[in-house]
Amino acid sequence: MKEISGTTNVLGLIGNPVRHTLSPVIHNTLSEELGRDMVYLPFPVEEDPVAAVKGAYHLGISGLNVTVPHKTAVIPALTELDDAARSIGAVNTLVRTEGGYMGYNTDLPGLTRAIKIRGIRINGRQVVVLGAGGASRAVCAMALREVASVIYLINRTKEKAEAVAESLNAYFEERTVSKIIPLSVDEYKKVPDVPTVFFQCTSLGLHPGEGLLIDDREFYKRAVYGYDLIYNPAETPFLKLMKELKIEADNGLSMLLYQGVIAYELWTGKQISEDLVQKVKVKLMRKVYGGNVILCGYMGSGKSTVGKALAAERGMEFLDTDAMIEEGEGCTIREIFENRGEAAFRDLETKYLEKLSVTAVNTVIATGGGMVLRSKNRELMKKTGLVVWLKAGEETTFDRVKNDTGRPLLDSAGEEELKKKISAMLKERGAAYEAAADRVVITDGKTVEEITEMI
Repeated sequence: MKEISGTTNVLGLIGNPVRHTLSPVIHNTLSEELGRDMVYLPFPVEEDPVAAVKGAYHLGISGLNVTVPHKTAVIPALTELDDAARSIGAVNTLVRTEGGYMGYNTDLPGLTRAIKIRGIRINGRQVVVLGAGGASRAVCAMALREVASVIYLINRTKEKAEAVAESLNAYFEERTVSKIIPLSVDEYKKVPDVPTVFFQCTSLGLHPGEGLLIDDREFYKRAVYGYDLIYNPAETPFLKLMKELKIEADNGLSMLLYQGVIAYELWTGKQISEDLVQKVKVKLMRKVYGGNVILCGYMGSGKSTVGKALAAERGMEFLDTDAMIEEGEGCTIREIFENRGEAAFRDLETKYLEKLSVTAVNTVIATGGGMVLRSKNRELMKKTGLVVWLKAGEETTFDRVKNDTGRPLLDSAGEEELKKKISAMLKERGAAYEAAADRVVITDGKTVEEITEMI
């Protein structure tokens, strides 16, 4: 836990509700990684956001984010607005200046950075925006700024789309040749069948059983890229369709991430490296979509079998580090032992575990029996997720591995020699398993279902 002192700078979020916010994950992680004495806190503000902003300034709060329902209501309390906030009519970031806060909207540049990092080009492209709510204003403004060839704004209520189009077209009239064309859902066939970038800005997909704004699979085949502003659940009906059509697509987590990163850059004046952004992204994804479970234990303890069952039951991915190494190196574990030696194999274990520690999300990871032998590996495992030691006795282990010829460390002349090897190695590695584990599960005499339930 971060130590708070009299010199700690305070950042925060005002809105209602704010208890569910993910912003502290972004900003506190950035401060921690950069060694800055800053802390980010949520402040629920039910009413009078203007008074709240003025009070925050007098309290010395270094910067604020603003979320619903106050993104427009706080504007009278501000000294100035940046162009993005002015064009959209809403702010989400307040930066402390002499005499008050200046208002910014980082949603617009956040989305721009998110799609540019993915190599997506808007300039000269046709854009379709589904939905005409508050979020779509930022998307439309971004498309106008990036000079899309044309933007079709499609909404159930055409009048709402017309209002957004009229406002933004007037604001950007002298800045771009792009135009927003408002359409009702019934008019979607007016959109030309040319390569198109799609943005899904409705709430459809937040709840089970919801479908698409336009229920016509052929319409979406013109997409060259799709973006859904919803990030939880990770896969909406729109994104599922993009996957089925083999069209590149992303959910709104990257926009959430980059708008936060840009806010932090405004508060501190420091450019955040993409490497650090990716570290924050993994932490954010683990918070939203779930952490990892790392299974360790001696050979034959059931890590792969239990891991697959646990992943299937919990809706998680499954990875086996030995299988990863074999695929990555293009040879079997036995061949690595025979041609390069055990030390080289242990180096590979560390290399692949380091990668998983910064990429794995919502995944059950089965590790090799000797993964825990290095203290660095034990640290990486704890960093990556919850470490569970599947512990089996000598007799159980012997019964499980006696006919397995794929384990070079268990090559033996006969059963008695194998039993002695197992006994010696279990004693040798016991302390390492115990040091690595957050939880111990005894697997002797238990079914796979019973073990997964215990985990």
